[in-house]
Amino acid sequence: MSGKARPAPGMPLPTRLGRRLGVRRSAPVAGPPSLALGPPRLLRSAGLRFAVLFAAMFACAAVALVAVLWWATAGALDRQTDAAIRADAIALSERWREAGNTGLVEAIEERLAVDVENEAIYLMMEAGTGRRIAGNLDSWPKGQPETGPWFRTRVLHDGLAVDARLHRLELPGLRLLVGRDETERTELRRLLTEGVVWASGAVVLFALAGAWLIRHALQARMRPAFTTTAAIAGGDLSSRVALSGSGDEFDRLAQTLNIMLDRIGTLMEGVRGVSDAIAHDLRTPIARARAKLEDALATSEDEESLRATVEQGIADLDGISRIFQALLRIAEAEAGARRAAFAPLDLVHVLADAAEIYEATAEARGQRLETDLPDSLPMVGDRDLLLQAVANLLDNAIKFTPSGGAVLLSAAATSVGIEVTVADDGPGLSLEDRAHAGERFFRADKARATPGSGLGLSLVRAVAHLHGGEVSLVDAVPQRVPPGLRVVIRLPQG
Repeated sequence: MSGKARPAPGMPLPTRLGRRLGVRRSAPVAGPPSLALGPPRLLRSAGLRFAVLFAAMFACAAVALVAVLWWATAGALDRQTDAAIRADAIALSERWREAGNTGLVEAIEERLAVDVENEAIYLMMEAGTGRRIAGNLDSWPKGQPETGPWFRTRVLHDGLAVDARLHRLELPGLRLLVGRDETERTELRRLLTEGVVWASGAVVLFALAGAWLIRHALQARMRPAFTTTAAIAGGDLSSRVALSGSGDEFDRLAQTLNIMLDRIGTLMEGVRGVSDAIAHDLRTPIARARAKLEDALATSEDEESLRATVEQGIADLDGISRIFQALLRIAEAEAGARRAAFAPLDLVHVLADAAEIYEATAEARGQRLETDLPDSLPMVGDRDLLLQAVANLLDNAIKFTPSGGAVLLSAAATSVGIEVTVADDGPGLSLEDRAHAGERFFRADKARATPGSGLGLSLVRAVAHLHGGEVSLVDAVPQRVPPGLRVVIRLPQG
């Protein structure tokens, strides 16, 4: 007896298999706390962050719009006023150069005479004495800046204190003010400011309303996913995310989640069925080996018969060991544990090795193993697993092909990848059996009398999925009786 620890006799077989496969038993999971499955807190809500982002963008856009409107209205009026004052000041200075003080006084009086709107402001004074010469202002405005030609101040115009925009012009011996009354423009600016304030308030309200609508819409669209995940966390694995039918990003996310949940459900069903399948398929060889060993102990008369019985029991146990090894390989492939062994390879060499291994077996059964392979099929994958998958297909094909029949192994590069095909002249599979082919321990009725464990196609599918491919089963020759079976492995290239 070896030194390896044996499982306790009372331990169920699925538990021992789970330990052999490296599956850990988790402690019973209590119902998740409601806080973990409840909606997120307000400040941690992604919907709130999106809503705040929308409100900020909306507010920035509104501020930019108001700034443009202000620049296009009040700013345009200011620029227009400055341009008119500047042009008037230049014209008066030219008139002074041409006609002197008398011409300048006449020009000011002419402008005041034609000023119907009473907006023009003029003041002409002697530089030294400060004596007023012409204009509609009584005195020089007090408190104006001493530097710079432009300034704003309040002046007494026609007996009223008004805001004025003024331009100072220094001439030899003279001081000249040219300006405009800004009373109407100030009122317009005040109205614009009030409009901006009210518009800003409306912007804030619309931004808050839009933010609330966005957050509500996000919560409404995410609620089906939240409800489904909560139901699944509560143990209802049949729940799926409802689709709105709009085909938007949320529907695509829901479809992806549903595909993932379907895959998880399939794996869970497989896990639940593995224990029953193992117990059913291994019960007979284990019972047979035990019965033979007990019978040998009770009835064997010589050492030779006892040795033959023990050897037969060892052979039965070896068959059981091969089943466990196949389960291990399937588990590794489905879990993606073998991706570390991926390397560039030429699939043609792998297929040629598999054909060489089974060529002698086919000849011994009176069959022909034919190959149709291209010169090269480069790809990246696990060479050992690919060889095992093709070997399983060839083994099944040879096993079910009658004497005189043929088995064809072919491969070709297509527009989407690589296709590896194994076709035989056997009885084929019905549509109902094809739906279950690839499930662990499944064997069609026609294969019950044939040696095997029902794990070959399961390994082939696991290897194909590990490499990003798929497996399909069709009739080799649909019009023929029996139609035979064609198994196609489609793999990505490169």
